[in-house]
Amino acid sequence: MQGKLTALGVARLKIPGMYGDGHGLWLQVTGSGAKSWIFRFTLRGKSREMGLGSAATFSLAEARDRARDCRKLTADGIDPIEVRRAKFQEAELEAAKAVTFKQCAEIYIEAHKASWRSNRHAKQWPSTLKYYAYPLFGDLPVQIIDTGLVMKALEPIWSTKPETATRVRGRIEAILDWATTRGYRRGENPARWKGHLANLLPRRSKVKKVAHHPALPFRQVPVFMAELRGQDTIPARALEFTILTAVRSGEALGARWVEIDMDRAIWTIPAERMKAGIEHRVPLSEPAVALLAQMRGFNDIFVFPGRRSGEPLNDKMTRDVLAKLDRTGITVHGFRSSFRDWAGEYTAFPRDLAEMALAHTVGDATERAYRRSDLFEKRRELMNAWAKICSIDKLFVFN
Repeated sequence: MQGKLTALGVARLKIPGMYGDGHGLWLQVTGSGAKSWIFRFTLRGKSREMGLGSAATFSLAEARDRARDCRKLTADGIDPIEVRRAKFQEAELEAAKAVTFKQCAEIYIEAHKASWRSNRHAKQWPSTLKYYAYPLFGDLPVQIIDTGLVMKALEPIWSTKPETATRVRGRIEAILDWATTRGYRRGENPARWKGHLANLLPRRSKVKKVAHHPALPFRQVPVFMAELRGQDTIPARALEFTILTAVRSGEALGARWVEIDMDRAIWTIPAERMKAGIEHRVPLSEPAVALLAQMRGFNDIFVFPGRRSGEPLNDKMTRDVLAKLDRTGITVHGFRSSFRDWAGEYTAFPRDLAEMALAHTVGDATERAYRRSDLFEKRRELMNAWAKICSIDKLFVFN
């Protein structure tokens, strides 16, 4: 059926405005003189507009054909805009077939590694994926990764290495979520735990009880510290400092001189280096300050410099110190438990004070909102008492 517009009229129109051809087809002329086709329709009581392309690309006859196709869809209750969007997504997905899971993982890791708090964490991501995911589906298109493939990666280690398996699952899930956001895949995430893999795999707590870091009984800490001080190495000093401050190994090894106020005996660990992402002030005992004074001059940036220029000491070096002192059955992290056991069993310091010294979250959200102080001076008393325990003569300890 002939419309209101003519091909010659379309070519001559210069005045900005909307010009109807009938049956929902309109010609739009902008102030710059650009012309485009618009299809207006009403579906389920809602008015919508859909662009049909430039008048420089599509003739009046072609625009009428495109509008007719849209009317056929609306007559069946189908939104032509949604149909076009689905076709576009399908085309994008088809183009993404060459994008593999490994490629997505590498881009994801590169984009996010700056936000990770430790080099160790950044190394674990590619390492775990290399061993547990890449051999099975690293070279497969990310869009075809399904529950069966994810299960093949997880089932062999879910019972034997539950902690590793949990991390691998979380990393696969994050990468697949990223790929979906980028348009490389669509649909549900097959690595999702809640409501999905939770129905197929036993909970980690049911597989294996959580193993705490092996710790040295606090009654043996003074003896160990005396032996440790006999080791004249940077790793030994780093381990001693870690124990005296009761911080996590990574926080101590990454200590920078700019974080330390020697005059006030305060070490302020920035939020980005803390597990909880919250700045933590550490009161430095007299032995801790004396240790830091010994480390002056080795490096301008890191308190405990590593072998490679511009890097802090590697945590393997402190573990080697334990091995050299024949303490292979304990861990560096376990000394935090030694400290906590001592504070709880041998002192009258409040429980919350010891927890705050360990940078643990204390109280619920409401309680934390009303707490205005980090009880720093009280924590200084606690750390000074701990330093005395760490320095006491082994012959007179807990007889």
